[in-house]
Amino acid sequence: MEAPTLRDGISSVILNYSNAYPSIGELVRELGWHDGGEVETMKRVWVGVVLLAVIALPALGQRKEQERVENAGKVMREILNIPDNIPQAVIDRADCVVILPTVLKLAVGIGGSYGRGVMTCRRGKEFQSSWGTPTMMALEGGSFGFQLGGQATDFVLLLMTPRSADNILTSKVKLGGDASAAAGPVGRNASAETDVTLRAEILSYSRARGLFAGISLEGSTLRPDNDANKNLYGKEVSAKDIVFKGAVATPASANLLLATLNKKSPKNKSKN
Repeated sequence: MEAPTLRDGISSVILNYSNAYPSIGELVRELGWHDGGEVETMKRVWVGVVLLAVIALPALGQRKEQERVENAGKVMREILNIPDNIPQAVIDRADCVVILPTVLKLAVGIGGSYGRGVMTCRRGKEFQSSWGTPTMMALEGGSFGFQLGGQATDFVLLLMTPRSADNILTSKVKLGGDASAAAGPVGRNASAETDVTLRAEILSYSRARGLFAGISLEGSTLRPDNDANKNLYGKEVSAKDIVFKGAVATPASANLLLATLNKKSPKNKSKN
């Protein structure tokens, strides 16, 4: 028996996708891997590979973002199960929440950090109702990775004003510059009426090595991740349209995140 050739291997990979992508299977059968000229046959093989990639890569990108949304839900649930977590009075006043699982420090000596995550806002023009369809977000810059020992860290940001939400959904925002930011209070008895809490548009929290605390993210930037939104929802859609216009349906990957937040804080009590 002859050893399998590269052509045979590629043909096998393509045929294995025929159930998920019937057009590729049809293409392979239409081309027919025969014993014609090797160059011509390989051309046909690579046409199939390229078409397979065109179809498969968007699906892989979508799955990656779905996993990011799912991870955000797990992080939110775990943090809210910590005894001394975000005070009820604080989250009840939040318009939006940003969850950034596993933010990484870029490199020793650089001091910056990089993370991708999810933002969900309360429904309604005044953010008064339940939590809605998420939009993808990106956090960049700052030196907070060094403060936390340079390891992977989960971050949660609470957007406390409509202005902060609108600005972040529209463009890149520098925390502490374009929007006032502060480390959030923690603990069941912590007050939402402190000077810092009342002045800040954004309150930030971190979890690293099992420890949960408020942390300053001043100097970092937060922006919509439009490429990730395209991957997740399968089309070009802006963060603002997702949140304010309901431009896309809520993905199943967001079920845990929204259920966790709606259980913890179903209504915005600052709007009463």
